[in-house]
Amino acid sequence: MEWLTNMNRAIDYIEKNLCGKIDYEKTAREACCSVYHFQRMFTFMTNITLSEYVRRRKMTLAAFDLQTSNIKILDLALNYGYESPEAFTRAFQSVHGMPPTAARKVGADIKAFPRISFQLTVKGASEMKYKIVEKKAFQVYGIEEIFDTRDGEHLKEIPDFWTEKLKNGEYEKLLKSAGFPSTVNAVCGYRDCEGTRFPYMLCVLKTPLSDTQGYTVVDVPEATWAVFVNAPHNIEDTPKAVQELNARVYTDWLPTANYDLVDGYDFEMYYSIDGRCYEEVWCRVTPKKEK
Repeated sequence: MEWLTNMNRAIDYIEKNLCGKIDYEKTAREACCSVYHFQRMFTFMTNITLSEYVRRRKMTLAAFDLQTSNIKILDLALNYGYESPEAFTRAFQSVHGMPPTAARKVGADIKAFPRISFQLTVKGASEMKYKIVEKKAFQVYGIEEIFDTRDGEHLKEIPDFWTEKLKNGEYEKLLKSAGFPSTVNAVCGYRDCEGTRFPYMLCVLKTPLSDTQGYTVVDVPEATWAVFVNAPHNIEDTPKAVQELNARVYTDWLPTANYDLVDGYDFEMYYSIDGRCYEEVWCRVTPKKEK
């Protein structure tokens, strides 16, 4: 599987560069995708953020160095890409629950986190409904915020972003600006941001009736889309349901699909039927190239 090969090649790059700073742009290039998509895929497939994985692996090797050599803490910190012994000590303690000096003692209870390897596994998961849709270019507009995937805080911050806009009236204002009965959806990754940051927008479809003044407008190009829908649920379960659906796209569908993801323009569509909530995840795709 080329997709799994690319992911493992990215891990190879990380492992070869644990001594020093990891360049996330180079890591993503090894996986043949953007930093944004690589971070999303990694987190959904491993249940930890990329930065946390790197920290754990660095501290695993650092603990081994402490127990097998007389290296100074300062030199060890610099060796693993930390600018000060204090920053290194904080990272070490967060992983091992003790400062580096304590890890040198005989019988110290330290932790080891092995290298991750991506492989295809067969499991009895529930069915995953999807369809392939061809769609002409269109425009959306709405309320934009920038989030960061580095420490996984975006998984909490995005639901909070929705809650804030619902409470302060901006959600309702956006809905009315559409000029026709509509729903507020979300789009992310539609333009490049620096490093591990990405844009996320509460959006509605732009039509001649729309009042876009004060909002950000996004041009969505013509594309082929893979559309996934989740099971009905209560409204309070929506944040969890969306994250689980996104995760299944990467862990259950993508490894065996005849399509590759195309960077950018990931949509979350929201609607309800008979008081039950549904979400759709729309991902741009392209057919796999025959070798």
